[in-house]
Amino acid sequence: MASKELRTFSRGEVAKHNTDGDLWIIVDSKVYDISRFKNLHPGGAAVLLDEEIAGQDATEAFYGLHKHEVLERPQYARLQIGYVQGEKSKLHGRVAGDTSKVPYAEPTWLSEGYHSPYYTESHRKFQKVVRKFMDEIVTPDAVAREEDGKPPSKSVIEAMAKQNLHAMRMGPGKHLLGRELMGGIVKPEEFDYFHELIITQELARCGQRGYGDGLMSGTVIGLPPVLNFGNPAIKDMVVSEVLSGERPICLAISEAFAGSDVAGLKTYARKTDDGKHWIINGTKKWITNGTFAHYFTVGCRTDDGFTVILVERSDGVETKAIKTSYSPSAGTAFITFDNVKVPVENTLGPEGGGIFVMLSNFNHERWVMVGSSARSQRLIVEECLKWTSQRKAFGKPLHTQAVIRSKMAAMISRVESVQNWLENITHQMNNMSYKQQASKLAGPIGLLKAHATHSAQLTATDAVQVFGGRGITRTGMGSAIEHYHRTVTFDAILGGAEDVLGDLGVRQAIRGMPKDVRL
Repeated sequence: MASKELRTFSRGEVAKHNTDGDLWIIVDSKVYDISRFKNLHPGGAAVLLDEEIAGQDATEAFYGLHKHEVLERPQYARLQIGYVQGEKSKLHGRVAGDTSKVPYAEPTWLSEGYHSPYYTESHRKFQKVVRKFMDEIVTPDAVAREEDGKPPSKSVIEAMAKQNLHAMRMGPGKHLLGRELMGGIVKPEEFDYFHELIITQELARCGQRGYGDGLMSGTVIGLPPVLNFGNPAIKDMVVSEVLSGERPICLAISEAFAGSDVAGLKTYARKTDDGKHWIINGTKKWITNGTFAHYFTVGCRTDDGFTVILVERSDGVETKAIKTSYSPSAGTAFITFDNVKVPVENTLGPEGGGIFVMLSNFNHERWVMVGSSARSQRLIVEECLKWTSQRKAFGKPLHTQAVIRSKMAAMISRVESVQNWLENITHQMNNMSYKQQASKLAGPIGLLKAHATHSAQLTATDAVQVFGGRGITRTGMGSAIEHYHRTVTFDAILGGAEDVLGDLGVRQAIRGMPKDVRL
């Protein structure tokens, strides 16, 4: 089908088309014939027949009510009949793969004219290809799946596996050797935690919280114990299947009886009389990806303490979806283990030594969550800066109000502090062994996560005030704000509640107090 030929019109000619049956408008130098559309307009035809709209330049009015993406939808784009003579369109929305020019919309290292001691040319090249992939492949699926509640599409999982993104989300390590990373843009031996942070933060830009968790986040927290503590046979069986996306894995620790209190777990594993198998009984709750996982990294009470065991979906394993305030695409589950028989070879780490297995894993999990939180907060800052610039109140842009600028100052300060602290921690991770990270960074990462998620909730509240009624509306200008405000508390709970993590950080600091200091 041939594309429609677009003509040019003078503004005077457009102005003549201002009646009920012959209605044109101008938006960003583009001319639209809305004669037939007016009766389908959600706000009613009267809005479009207003003398300041009909036949006039409606750019300011349009952007005071709608996002740019509306103009790009096929049903509205086809209403365009031409351009204003001698003028060119100047406005645009988010362009796939591009960095934003809005102040503070990007971390400092990605902002033009700024510098960073952490990021190299390798990181910059890597970020460009990852952003393009996320914008073109992941984000469209994220929007669709967040709406229908289905798990991320198999095509997206496979596309990520082809680029070895699932493997890279496990961090640097031997598991990357021999793999081609993002088409060879970075070598496995060069890949570090800043490369992984880039993946985490670019994924967060899709702005769809439930989908983000559904997109193999169970692998990010469930597979590292296998990589770091599984025996060779277990690794050979599990790792390739999980990283290909063929058989997802999840981390099953929390219970109805014990969340942050890992020592209070009631799921129990006892050995058979011949000592060759575990028999597991108990329940787990709020398990991300649990509804569609094939493997479960399970924390169990055993006779000698706390042990982590890899369980394959089999007879006796039952999963039920839990309804939460965000999308079912996350696969949040209640899991029942009823006399599940598991080979003792599936034990991850030493029997009774599960606390160390989990604590070392929690560091990486919480670090990932901070990376996602920091980037999500930045997305909200960008939305608010755009809105306060184009929204008029009392005849002036919203940002002319001192109270609005005060809220923006607080938002920006919070996100910048989180990002900079995060980058410092990431630098430490790059220069520490896995064991050193477990012993030295648990407290700092706990404090950072508590700070990040508390900051996020303050920013969510401020953003709703900035957007007003639109901030609590699931569609339209404030949709991103509504979604963020509705789902932001998840990060404050998942991976350890804020109060618990803050206490963890202080207790670790107290243990490190020298005995010979006095005021």
